[in-house]
Amino acid sequence: MRSMPTPFDDIEWRVTPGLTDYATALAEMEARAAAIRTGEAGEMVWLLEHPPVITGGTSAAEAELIAPGRFPVHAAGRGGRYTYHGPGQRVGYVLLDLDRRGRDVRCYVARLEDWLIATLADLGVSARKASGRIGIWVDDLDGREAKIGAIGVRVRRWVTLHGFALNVAPDLSHFEAIVPCGIPEFPVTSLAALQRAESMDRVDAALRMRFPDFLQSLGGSAIAS
Repeated sequence: MRSMPTPFDDIEWRVTPGLTDYATALAEMEARAAAIRTGEAGEMVWLLEHPPVITGGTSAAEAELIAPGRFPVHAAGRGGRYTYHGPGQRVGYVLLDLDRRGRDVRCYVARLEDWLIATLADLGVSARKASGRIGIWVDDLDGREAKIGAIGVRVRRWVTLHGFALNVAPDLSHFEAIVPCGIPEFPVTSLAALQRAESMDRVDAALRMRFPDFLQSLGGSAIAS
């Protein structure tokens, strides 16, 4: 596990190598969020990968779980529907205190999307938002609109939990176990499927480079330069 200082406040930037059990990560994330609220811990961005797992948000519908026995299924407690996590996907848990950075959840979600879009641009991929559909969208090699990144958040006592999942080089066939994010009309893609062979370290570096812009866009009174 690598923890690196950031130039902004006391935000911890944590990168965990290998695969982290989802339930273990969820428990640690929730404990950290509670500690942030009480002032016992600082904010954190946690980048990791999970073993194959399906997580269900508060709007998950049973009919969208196409192969319920294929992978473990966990209730995540975040917003949204079913999402797949697995090796080759960069998951980012973003734990920030919106008391300090503006109590605007819609703005926060929009800025998360902007952060990933800017990161992908730095990696040579043109990505965008889609009206009425949360997440990050691109055109795949067949010209179809496809989802490359998912957003799912929870805010508890104004501390954010969960965050994003960016498809770097996962096994895309694993997404066939669900209706990803409840949207059957569009395929899922990845950097690898777009013929962008990026290492996870390179993706992390691009996320880190754009992180200050993300924080600045949130506003609030505690951003340091």
